[in-house]
Amino acid sequence: MANTSEPNAAEPNAAEPNAAGQGWDPSRYGQFEAERSQPFFDLAALVEPVADLRILDLGCGTGELTAWLHRQLGARETLGIDRSTTMIERAAPHAGDGVQFRQTAIEPFLDEQPARSWPLVFSNAALQWLPDHPRLLPRIAALVADGGQLAIQMPANADHPSHRIARELAHDPRFAGPLGGYEREDTLQAPEWYASTLHELGFPRPHVRVQVYGHVLPSTRSVSDWVQGSLLTPYRERLSETDYALFLETYEARVSQELGDLAPYFYPFKRLLIRARRESPAP
Repeated sequence: MANTSEPNAAEPNAAEPNAAGQGWDPSRYGQFEAERSQPFFDLAALVEPVADLRILDLGCGTGELTAWLHRQLGARETLGIDRSTTMIERAAPHAGDGVQFRQTAIEPFLDEQPARSWPLVFSNAALQWLPDHPRLLPRIAALVADGGQLAIQMPANADHPSHRIARELAHDPRFAGPLGGYEREDTLQAPEWYASTLHELGFPRPHVRVQVYGHVLPSTRSVSDWVQGSLLTPYRERLSETDYALFLETYEARVSQELGDLAPYFYPFKRLLIRARRESPAP
C-alpha cells in the first residue's frame, strides 16, 4: 500500500492492467491512510540502524514512506521500485537527497541484481501479490548483504469473509467468464515456514510474528471501501464497468449478510511481520 503499501501502496505490484484502462487508484487506496500506514512504521521499528546504509524498497508505492524510511535510518542511498506507473509518478516529488524511484516489476528486477548487494531489503505489503513464495523468498534473501537485514510485511487476512467472499465470487458463473478464470490467490505460507526457510538461508534468528490490527470502521459497508483500494483492484481491472458494478453489489450484500449491518464495525486485520539479519562470515 509498500510506502503507502500502505501509504506506500505497494500492493499493486502484481496487479495487471486491463484493456478497459482501469488502473490502480491511489486516492481510493489512501482513503484509510493512517490505518494502512501503521504496519509500515511497526516494520520499520524492527530494523536496526547502521552507518552508511543502502536500502532497497520492493513495492514503494507513492514513495512518501520510502523517503521517510531513508531519513529515519540516515541512509546513504535508497532505491524504491514499483510496477505501477501511477505510483511512481506520485513518488517522483519524494526523490532526491539519495532517494531514487524506478518503475519496474519486482521479479525481473531481482534477476538484474548482484547477490548480497543490499544492506537492507525492505518490503511493505507488496510480496503477497507475487506467486510461488518457496521460489520467491530465496531470490529476495539472496540480495541481502553479509550482516544485512531483511524486513517484510504482508497482509495475512485471507480467511476473513472480506477476502474469502471475493474468491468465491470469482467462481460465480456471472463473473468467472469475464474474469477469464482469474481468482485472487492467497500466496502466503504459514508463519513458521518463513522462519524456518530464512534460517536455512543464512539468517540465524529470524523474527516472524502475526499481528492483528483492529480497525474501527464507520460501518460494515466501509469494509467494501477498504478492499476496493487493494483486494478488489485486480477484479476491477479485469471486468467491464457493468460487470464490476454487479460484482461489487453482490460482494457488498454477501459481506453485510455474513458480518451483519453494524455501525461502527470493528475490522480485525492480520498481518505478517518479518525481520531477519544475515549472518556475517567468520573473520
